[in-house]
Amino acid sequence: MKKSIFFILFIMAATTAIQAKKPAKKDIFLQLYSVRDDIKSDFNSTLTKVAAMGYTGIEAANYDNGKFYGLTPESFKNEVEKRGMKVLSSHTGKALNDNISETNWTETWAWWDTAIAAHKAAGMKYIVTPWMPTVKTLADLKAYCDYYNKIGEKCNAAGLRFGYHNHNFEFSKIEGETMYDFMLKNTDPAKVFFQMDVYWVVRGGQSPVDYFNKYPGRFELLHIKDNKELGQSGMVGFDAIFGNTKNAGTRYLVVEVEKYNFDPLISIQKSLNYLQNHPLVKKSYSK
Repeated sequence: MKKSIFFILFIMAATTAIQAKKPAKKDIFLQLYSVRDDIKSDFNSTLTKVAAMGYTGIEAANYDNGKFYGLTPESFKNEVEKRGMKVLSSHTGKALNDNISETNWTETWAWWDTAIAAHKAAGMKYIVTPWMPTVKTLADLKAYCDYYNKIGEKCNAAGLRFGYHNHNFEFSKIEGETMYDFMLKNTDPAKVFFQMDVYWVVRGGQSPVDYFNKYPGRFELLHIKDNKELGQSGMVGFDAIFGNTKNAGTRYLVVEVEKYNFDPLISIQKSLNYLQNHPLVKKSYSK
């Protein structure tokens, strides 16, 4: 009898020790473009699997005419939240006319009013424009900066934040100016933040940390991405990035996996594991 009690106590102590060593769940979000094919074929099952992996919440990539993945904003929010996740942000945008002076501004602002209302109803904190045309003159780039400032004003009035997500073409020069730097200098920090895609910065021949230091506080969201799964390529200096997020102004980490060595669901699990086990990744950046 005594041996049985000692054995039970030993098992309980061992279990407690194992639980104590298990890393705390971290606040990590997923850009749903990472599972674009899965979510297209089975939205509900894919969302359930993403939640079960341990992702805190999502960033949408399928806004269209007031809906997300074919659902009303309220229904989309409910589907995410009933699985224990949060709705953080969404990628969407509207490019201007190729000849910017010919832009139909009445139509453009009506589109944004609808989009902002839908994102607010879906519980979003952020709207992020994921791309822009490669303009040829600084005058046109300045027009886009002014456009983004105005969108930011509208988002702020609705209790949202507006941001821009880079690729690598923004590190090319126009009339001797680097596009990305020009955009950072000509947008109002109170109205426009930048969602830095760290992989594309590296592919553009630049250092994410250098930009954190040069433009402190501008990078509220980070797209944490690698060539494939996180940590796979060895080309992105994640240690330096995670060690300098305070200067960047980072509040949330968003995983995006565009290419894969495995099935997409396995790849996003491996990427989450990488962040959960990385000693420099904080439990939360928003507190």
